[in-house]
Amino acid sequence: MTNLAKVNNTLAERAVGPMMCLYGQGVARGYAIGRVVVMGATALEVAHYRIGKDSVESEKLRLSQALKATQLEMQDMADTLPDDAPRELAALLSVHGMLLSDPLLADQALSLIEHKHYNAEWALTTQGQILGEQFAAMEDEYLRERGSDVRQVIERVLTVLSGSCSIMSLDHDGNQDEPLIVVAHDISPADMIRLRGARFAGFATDLGGTTSHTAIVARSMGVPAVVALGHVRHLVRDGDMVILDGAHGTILVNPSEAALQEYRRLQQAYRDERAELALLKDVPAETLDGIPITLHANIELPDEAELAMANGAKGIGLFRSEFLFMGRADLPSEEEQYLAYSSVVRTMQGRPVTIRTLDIGADKTLDGEATVATNPALGQRAIRYCLAHPDLFATQLRAILRASVHGKVRILIPMIAHIHEIVATRAAIASARRELDARGQAYAQDIELGAMVEVPAIAIAIEPFAAALDFLSIGTNDLIQYTLAIDRADNEVSALYDPLHPAVLRLIANTINAGVRVGIPVAVCGEMAGDAHLTRLLLGLGLTEFSMHPQQLLDVKREIRGAHSNALRNKVANALNRAQVIDPAELNH
Repeated sequence: MTNLAKVNNTLAERAVGPMMCLYGQGVARGYAIGRVVVMGATALEVAHYRIGKDSVESEKLRLSQALKATQLEMQDMADTLPDDAPRELAALLSVHGMLLSDPLLADQALSLIEHKHYNAEWALTTQGQILGEQFAAMEDEYLRERGSDVRQVIERVLTVLSGSCSIMSLDHDGNQDEPLIVVAHDISPADMIRLRGARFAGFATDLGGTTSHTAIVARSMGVPAVVALGHVRHLVRDGDMVILDGAHGTILVNPSEAALQEYRRLQQAYRDERAELALLKDVPAETLDGIPITLHANIELPDEAELAMANGAKGIGLFRSEFLFMGRADLPSEEEQYLAYSSVVRTMQGRPVTIRTLDIGADKTLDGEATVATNPALGQRAIRYCLAHPDLFATQLRAILRASVHGKVRILIPMIAHIHEIVATRAAIASARRELDARGQAYAQDIELGAMVEVPAIAIAIEPFAAALDFLSIGTNDLIQYTLAIDRADNEVSALYDPLHPAVLRLIANTINAGVRVGIPVAVCGEMAGDAHLTRLLLGLGLTEFSMHPQQLLDVKREIRGAHSNALRNKVANALNRAQVIDPAELNH
């Protein structure tokens, strides 16, 4: 009997319960209506026992073989990816493969077996917990989400150790017209491969965030997804009819007929909307009063540059280079970085590519030696880390400079708070140029240098920074957190994270105005830029350059083309001068 047939039988055998609404975080827009298939997960609460001295070597061999078998499985998946698989999956599988051979995971777990006589499962999960806590302490949201990689890899190894398969198989028999909605604790890249080709209409997970794998892949596939639902996997059952609302981050379980009819209407309206939006790809991003707006894309993976082009991006406003450094035991070589950067530059065909230098937290060094910071958010991260590790910084700068011969490249420095950091960065770039000159390797002479505006200090005293740089890019995620002293990943205070706080809006306006006075471009590359509900507000603050996830570009472009920039500037300026709270919805009128 197929899975879908089992689902249908299960539903027929029991009475449908009352309608229930669950709330999470929508990370990929759209609406899905279908039957639940619950994906099991290997529990990390494994048996804990000590082995005898005579069993140490055999236990180490058992773990080593499981690690190797899992790594080979990941490699086989990557090598046999079909042409229609999401581009992100290959890179994500590669990261998982590297984690499996990382000494921080493998060697340390084997050491626990040898010195503490832990059984293989206990040793593996113990070391995984240590690594997970280190990732969880990272300030950068994207890097913090990479802790899920460790958990997913460990779950897969535990599956191999147990000799079972935790990932269900979805086949294609049964009612071909009934879509499936996958409900899981979390969804790894390996899970995505096994789910490929099944008739899933959406994803719902207990865990996750805007930069989790589920979110990244779902957005690239255009499949609606809701994450961070808490315990959805235990609250629904196979066969439940659900409505997944990716726009509002909600799930309706066993919906009424009236709810089904309403969401079918919304579903069709959304399809019509996306078809209409696709027509805007090659249309200029220009306001009703003729103000041209530049729309760039944020990317984490080199292959995402193709998605940016497909959605009409005029350049890459933020290439998060730290992805190349994560999930590995060694540092990427200059040549490896050069190939990654140059592939993006070539794909963009002359459009500007803004590469942010390594942005890593102070709580974990790249060579795997964990350090303890009193407060990682205020420690040696980003440009502070790079200037403290000149060889690492020089390698990256040489790779970026070499890539500049293939197109327009800009260098973006994160976490700038002092003028002397800009001076030191320019000196490092000059040194990298001299090294390339000595080798006889070419690079562009006119590379622009910019800074992230994410520390309130630079936004308050912006004039000397603007005068010393070629462009500015406002990272609203960190700017909001530092301004309001709110960690939005902390559930106890995340409700206080407010992008509309008057202090935040004043800092953004101050930065944009300084750019106008000095004559340099100012962009917003944080989450605010990709939120179409805030587009008119940002236009009212004077913003003319946005950078966001490629899938958000057309939504924002539509808002721009329906807005009157000068009228919005007057409304927003009056509200700021009167210290009024601004409601973005009121700017639509």
